[in-house]
Amino acid sequence: MEWKQIEPCQLKESPFEMIGNQWMLITAQKPDGSVNTMTASWGGMGVLWGKNVVFAFIRPQRYTKEFVDTAKEFTLTFFDESYKKDLAYLGKVSGKDEDKIAKVGFQVEQCHGAPVFQQASTAIVCKTLYTQWITPENFEEAALEEKWYTDKDYHMMYVAEIEAVYQK
Repeated sequence: MEWKQIEPCQLKESPFEMIGNQWMLITAQKPDGSVNTMTASWGGMGVLWGKNVVFAFIRPQRYTKEFVDTAKEFTLTFFDESYKKDLAYLGKVSGKDEDKIAKVGFQVEQCHGAPVFQQASTAIVCKTLYTQWITPENFEEAALEEKWYTDKDYHMMYVAEIEAVYQK
């Protein structure tokens, strides 16, 4: 099946379902052509600064963070339920340790000059606009920090402009 570019407002799926329940892969490519990905279930979509944007969150120890920070562009890809086991694996294993993309049998291709996976049903190409660390002093509800950051490994928040959306 071929990719078809659509406008962001043409996405019919709920971002709550797409991100929170189906999960997504955050993927980036370094100038040397190497690609890394990670599974995420935290994020959002909306409008900020007059632009259609996504919000993505990456912990400092994740290998993918290095790729996203270098590239300044990344993709969010979404899959049907049959790939849930593969997404779980891609979220547990580091690309530093093995070629996890090859291990699950995903094929990387390019959309809008950015890496996406042939097996995906939706791909969103994003350009980083703003980054900021989640910090303990900014929590209004202390229980959230206590629950999600016991190791003090606070996420980097990425606000990124949606450059293109593709669906099959």
